[in-house]
Formats: sequence, structure tokens, C-alpha cells
Amino acid sequence: MAAPHRLKATSASPGVATGPAYIAEPPATVFMSPPAVSERAELAGAIETAIGELQHLAAGADAEGGDIIDFQIEVLRDPTITEMASARIDAGENAVFAWVATLDGYVRELESADEEQLRARAVDILDIKNRVLAALTGTPVGDFPPGSIYVGKDMEPSRFLAHDWSAGGGIALYGGSAAGHVALLARSRSVPMVIGAGRFAIEEGQLIGVDGDSGAVILQAGKENARPLQAEHPTTSAAAITDNGSARTADGLEVLLSINVNAPDEIERISAASTAGIGLMRSEFAVTSLADAANEDKQLAIYRRLLDWAGTRPVTIRMLDVGGDKPLSGLETSPDLRGIRLLLARPEIARVQARALLRAAIFGNLRVMLPMVTFPSDVDEIRQIFREEAAAFARRAIPHRDPPIGMMVEVPAAALMLDQFDADFFSFGTNDLLQYVAASARDDTDFAAYSEKAVPAVLRLIAYAVNLGGSKPFSICGDMAGDQRRTGALLAVGIRHFSVAPAQLPAIRSAIGGLHADGTRAAGE
Repeated sequence: MAAPHRLKATSASPGVATGPAYIAEPPATVFMSPPAVSERAELAGAIETAIGELQHLAAGADAEGGDIIDFQIEVLRDPTITEMASARIDAGENAVFAWVATLDGYVRELESADEEQLRARAVDILDIKNRVLAALTGTPVGDFPPGSIYVGKDMEPSRFLAHDWSAGGGIALYGGSAAGHVALLARSRSVPMVIGAGRFAIEEGQLIGVDGDSGAVILQAGKENARPLQAEHPTTSAAAITDNGSARTADGLEVLLSINVNAPDEIERISAASTAGIGLMRSEFAVTSLADAANEDKQLAIYRRLLDWAGTRPVTIRMLDVGGDKPLSGLETSPDLRGIRLLLARPEIARVQARALLRAAIFGNLRVMLPMVTFPSDVDEIRQIFREEAAAFARRAIPHRDPPIGMMVEVPAAALMLDQFDADFFSFGTNDLLQYVAASARDDTDFAAYSEKAVPAVLRLIAYAVNLGGSKPFSICGDMAGDQRRTGALLAVGIRHFSVAPAQLPAIRSAIGGLHADGTRAAGE
């Protein structure tokens, strides 16, 4: 058999993998949009779908179950409900949130009724709400065979999240970015990935290797009798360390080590005792559609799962950082409306998430972090939303707790004025901070070179911001936190809490142990 051919690429996530190539279809060059379906018609169709599902259930139900289903169908056919939701749509609300707001109002009325029988009906209305909500969910992302090596120009985050990586596999991109969201996800789930390989000829199903350690694509001679790819350099495996995420520099300074997660299933193979908690949970990767964003109970279940895992350790949930290059399925918005700006422009989205977070906070040490904050008013307005939703819960005697509210420091304007922000804690998001300091988009072919040159400026900006923040807690959760080359410099500018992808914990723990508190290398290292 001919020797494998190695193509030079750039590592985006460490590890090695071998598997049959799955060649992603390029997007069509011409796209004709179908005629737009009105929000009213979309809601009407979802209601009819829900009625059909209930009728199917009724066919096999007993008498008692049939009565409940008949009541739910009756509610769905009540023109008053539809008219109230339609009025909200006519006023400019999206169909999903028009439906949720209408049904939530109905639920509140029933919950405050004097008669127990009426209060009990609130559960039925919640069931109806969620059933129609499910019918409004967008089209699922197409998957590819487990164990495959995905080959294409780039990859959508939603496609990565929809795929089952438990059978192995990897990613080889012609282009891509190491600072992109797929690379971030790949590192968090230890999926080998390389970028910048350039276009190469390969057949569907041909055995291919991805070497994310040295940065290479390995092309085997054929589909059969090909040997598995072996790593040229051994990778660092996660040790079963139970230090509660506390590392010490060579001169005894304590440094906290937390993890970044994107979805609840990422914590299944991680011991909470090896971490100081979850320093960043990117909720936009678990709440992927407009229907999810409107589903308070689903979000609550996600947050509770993380809190149960963490015990008394802090779990920091970042509110939805959607918009821009991270679209929320079913939501149309302008390209520059992202993060906190989108949440404030669409407060119905922020309010649902705020309610889920307020309810989840009673189950553990939950903290809330705001994305892409630019101005002090951004934090103030979100705090007001939390206050209003908490007051509504108090009136209805619903258990909840006000969590600490912090902010990402990823916009230079915020870093330069950090003493003006009413935030309980701060976390540096170096991915975006590098992008804005370097004035280079992440999908720019020269982004890696520009961002590398911008590192000294970003470190100086972080040092300045830490000084402005005074005694408030700081952490760092961007890719720079997991880069051993930067550990000393980050210690030098005052960082004492690192939040990294789980696979990076051992390497960063080791790097900290070989440095002094001022970032200089210890003797003998």
C-alpha cells in the first residue's frame, strides 16, 4: 500500500482521528426564497398540528385521559386565545413569543384563582403552550455518519451540535478559523480538528486522518486495508485530580481553574472535584432555536442539570450571545445586532431566560454573565428586567433567588471604562477582545496573524481593566486562557482565575505550577 500523504494544515483542536471522509455539500450558488409565510398563518398551522397530535392521543386514551385531552383541544379551538395572540403578532411580535405571552397570561390567571379546580387547570395550559411551541420549532440540522471525518470549507455550529461524536471522528476544513465557534466547540469536546488545509481531492468514504496535534490532514491510499492514524506527539490526558480546581504557582499563589461548557452532556465525563466550577456556560449552544428561547421550563432543566453536577461550586451561565455569526433558528435580525444588544432589542427573549435563571438559582450557586456589554446602561437595563420578573414571581409565590450578575469584558470600550459598570464580577472574553483590538474579522484569512500581533495590546488592556475593577472578582474564559504560551503573561497582569475547555485543564494546571505569581518561570523549569 502506498504511504499516506500528509497535507499541512493548522491545528484548531488537539487529538488524532481516522475515519471515512464525509464531504460536505457546498451551498447552492443560487437561492430562491420561498414566499414568506405570515406569522398568523405559522401560528395557525402550529395550533392545527397540536390539535392533530392530541386527537391521535385521544384515540388510545381512557375516559379520564380523554376528558383532559378534550379540554386541551377545546382551549386550542377557543377563538379568544387565537385572537389575543394574533393581536400581539399584528403589533409586531414574533409568533412564538406572541403565543408564549398569551398563554403565560392565561396561566397566571388560573394560578391566582380562588377555586382549586381552576388552579389545577394551569398545568393543562402549560402543556398546551409547550405542545404548540414544539410545532413552531425550526427544521433540524442534517447529520452525517458517526465516526466520519467531516471535510468542507467550513462547518456550522448547529451541525456540530447535532452530531453524535461519541463514535469518534474529526473535522478537516479547507478554510475555517481557530477562533471560530466550531473550533471552540471541538476543543471543549476533544474532537480533533484542523483548518486551513486548502482544497484537496478526496473520494466520499476514503479513509482520512486528522492530526490536530501537529496540524495535518493524512490522505490514505484507499478505503480498505488502511492503517489507523497514530499521533506523532503524545497528547495530555485528563488526570483524575480532585483538587477542587485549585492550582498553586511555584511560590505558593492560589489560582482557580474552572471549565467552559456549551451543553449539559459535556460534564458527564468530568469530575466536579477537579474544577472550581463552571466559569462559562455558553447558553446559546444549548438553546438553539426560537422555540427553545421561548421555553422557560426547558431552559430551567438545562441549568438545573449543571447546578446538580456542580454542587456548591459556582456555575456561571452566560445569557444568550446570539446574533451576528451565531443565528438563533427562527429569528431574523440584522448582522450587527448581537449579544446584549439583541437581548435588549428583543426583551421577550431576555425575560424568558431571566425567569428560568431566577428559578434555577435556588438549586445551587448560580451566577449570570452578560455577553458583549459595551455601555453601563446595558447592565442596568438587564438588572431591571431581572427585578421585574423577580417581583412577578414574588407576587405569585413562585420560589426564586436573585443571582449575582456579571459581565463579559470583550469590547474595548467596556474594558477602558470598567469602573463605571454595576457588575458583580467580570470575565475577559479574549476571542472577541482580540478581534476588536486587531480590527479583523474572525473569518479573515489573516486573522491568526493579526490577532497574534495584537496580543501585547490585549494584555495591556487587561492589566488596565483589572486595575479599574478594584476588588471585584475577575476571571478569563477566552481561548487565551487555555494557551500555555500566555499563562505567564496572564498571571503577570493579575489574572487569578482561569476558565478553560475541560481537555485543557491538565496542561494549564501544569503550566501554573512551573511559574511564579508574577509570571516568571520558576528555577529548573
